[in-house]
Amino acid sequence: MTEFRRQIKDPEKEMRIFQFRIRLLFLLVLLLMGVLLGRMAYLQVFQYDQHVSRSERNRTSVEAIPPTRGLIYDREGRLLAENLPSHSLTLTRELAGDVVLVVQRICAILELEDGCEEALIQRSRQRRRPFEPALLVDQLDEDQMASIAVNRHLLPGVEISAQLLRHYPAGQALSHVLGYVGRISEEDLVTLDRRAYSGTHYIGKTGVERFYESRLHGEVGYRRVETNARGRVIRVIESQPPVPGVDLTLHLDAYLQQQVYKLLDGRRAAVVAIEPSTGGILALVSSPGYDPNVFVGMLEASAFESLRRDPRQPLFDRASRGQYAPGSTVKPFLGLAALEHGSITRETEMFDPGFFQLPNDERLYRNWRRQGHGVVDLRRSIAVSNNTFFYSLAFNLGIDEISAYMRRFGFGESTALDVHGARSGLMPSREWKRATQRQPWFPGETLSTGIGQGYWLVTPLQLATATAVLANRGEWVAPRLFLHADPPEGHVLQDVQRDPVELKDAENWSYIFRSMEDVMHGREGTARAAGQGAGYRMAGKTGTAQVFSLSQEEDATADELPEHLRDHAVYMGFAPANNPRIALAVVVENAGGGSQVAAPLARKIFDIYLTPERLVSKETARAP
Repeated sequence: MTEFRRQIKDPEKEMRIFQFRIRLLFLLVLLLMGVLLGRMAYLQVFQYDQHVSRSERNRTSVEAIPPTRGLIYDREGRLLAENLPSHSLTLTRELAGDVVLVVQRICAILELEDGCEEALIQRSRQRRRPFEPALLVDQLDEDQMASIAVNRHLLPGVEISAQLLRHYPAGQALSHVLGYVGRISEEDLVTLDRRAYSGTHYIGKTGVERFYESRLHGEVGYRRVETNARGRVIRVIESQPPVPGVDLTLHLDAYLQQQVYKLLDGRRAAVVAIEPSTGGILALVSSPGYDPNVFVGMLEASAFESLRRDPRQPLFDRASRGQYAPGSTVKPFLGLAALEHGSITRETEMFDPGFFQLPNDERLYRNWRRQGHGVVDLRRSIAVSNNTFFYSLAFNLGIDEISAYMRRFGFGESTALDVHGARSGLMPSREWKRATQRQPWFPGETLSTGIGQGYWLVTPLQLATATAVLANRGEWVAPRLFLHADPPEGHVLQDVQRDPVELKDAENWSYIFRSMEDVMHGREGTARAAGQGAGYRMAGKTGTAQVFSLSQEEDATADELPEHLRDHAVYMGFAPANNPRIALAVVVENAGGGSQVAAPLARKIFDIYLTPERLVSKETARAP
């Protein structure tokens, strides 16, 4: 029996098998330990630098510090664009989890308008770097901040941050000239230097804010911070402060700008005032305007749509982009051209029967006064705005001479140095018509050009510029908004050199000026009512820009036409006539004759700027 058990169970053999397995397991353990030690050596020795760097990135992060945007002042030191503290709501997508759910909760908690979810989700994607907070809602009020605080547990990745937000104290009065800053859009990101705008949510969109964006924005700073596992900042390791934007001082006179805007009283109109000696733009007014502050914050779609659909077009800058027929305001310039050309002299006279007729043409080109003005010379023709004289003058000059000479005053081109989006108007010529319409130039079109009608278009800024050159007796100083910067080396505006308008006979300047004074102060002047009682002499010219042409046989009057077809009232001039301090262009849309509407408005503007009290205060403020 014992022998039989021995045959079934062999202890010695089992011991050998067990020892073999122990050795095999021991070798396997040694092998695995070797692999583990090798991997540890590989990670901690050969890849030490790489993993230390990755660990450091997990522990620390670099945050952008947006710079403070530069301020904007007028020539008297009045603040036009400032930065006010505000609270905004931001979202870090990496910490939010379900972004759509978080956004839905935000819209519900803040009671935002319908459709806000899609807009906020889109904004949450407008980031430049991972873990960079995206701006969702700005200008939170106290109730909104309290609602967010109470529901913080429902809003992972959401933070309330403090920032400086742009504000425009003057509101609508300076809306077009200053423009506004708005949220950086997807379109902006395509061309934007993302490093330079890291941490910045706003950018200049229009006006001065856009033209001088690179100066006003400043340079972004940064700070390296240590964070915990939840992304909270524990401490700041190092930092580099941002460089604030440059403060700009403009030639604008904010008081004049605001008073002019009040005078326009919401009418569709534009006024541009320039200081002839410097080219500084004193006022650049487009009416009606809009409140630029609403564009800085979270502009509701309904509010923007209301502005866009407003028939008065408050978003349209009439001062620099509106293009109008200049009407009779160009007659002083054409008079100079004729005197220089030699087609007339200061003594040239002609009889006005009330119309002009081209050779071999039955059509009558009528004067605005049907019975005519009798015997007229250039000076009287400017004073009474006689069309017949200027039909004849234009016919003798020809379109080639007119176009070339008018360009010397800046007509047909944009000459402003820093007005964003300014248009060039249109100075017609034979070549222009052939290139654009593939038609020859007709003599009748020259006659229309001679009274500032037809194809000729000017912007109010352009007309004011030409008036300033005229007031300077041909000396060119390109119009500009920029006066100086702080620090001074922050910006230097490059001037554009243009040839002065030189006359063969300098006395012609005085002759034209006297003619323009007659418009305002003469016995027959078209604007003599506006010039009455002034304590200074004005030189000006009224004009009526035709919108809809009635046939010469029609008896309908302008009052019988729908408002949008009525003539525009136009005026240009400068004052004081013997020492011009201000050159002015005024356009009031669909208001009728320039002498009834534009000239009285210009007189009030001259009075505002030239009152003795203001002039004394200006000189005192500028004295060293």
